[in-house]
Amino acid sequence: MPARALRGSRCSRCEVAVYPADPACPSCGGPAAPVVLSGAGTLWTWTVQRYAPKSPPYSAPQDGFRPFAVGFVELPEGVRVLAVLDGVRPEDVRIGMPVTVAAGDGVPHARPAGVTG
Repeated sequence: MPARALRGSRCSRCEVAVYPADPACPSCGGPAAPVVLSGAGTLWTWTVQRYAPKSPPYSAPQDGFRPFAVGFVELPEGVRVLAVLDGVRPEDVRIGMPVTVAAGDGVPHARPAGVTG
């Protein structure tokens, strides 16, 4: 299992998938088992973060804060994951664009499909 895989859970009763993982289903209260989510999805909606988050815990880069895109990615499992959008300028982000999501340090990160690095 990849170290940066998105780990969610799926209810054994109603089969609803959730992220992040939860031992109980938020829909029906049934028991949920851990699953690895696909990570390949489409951008459902997004916005631009134009101001630095509070510090701590956020630490601005040495070269200063730069606005960045953040959005919800809809996965085939029916889950929407909030992720920072990397590898794309905010002006190039489009709803419906295919992206790949991976777990990050505290928050998932998404890149346009086919973009690496």
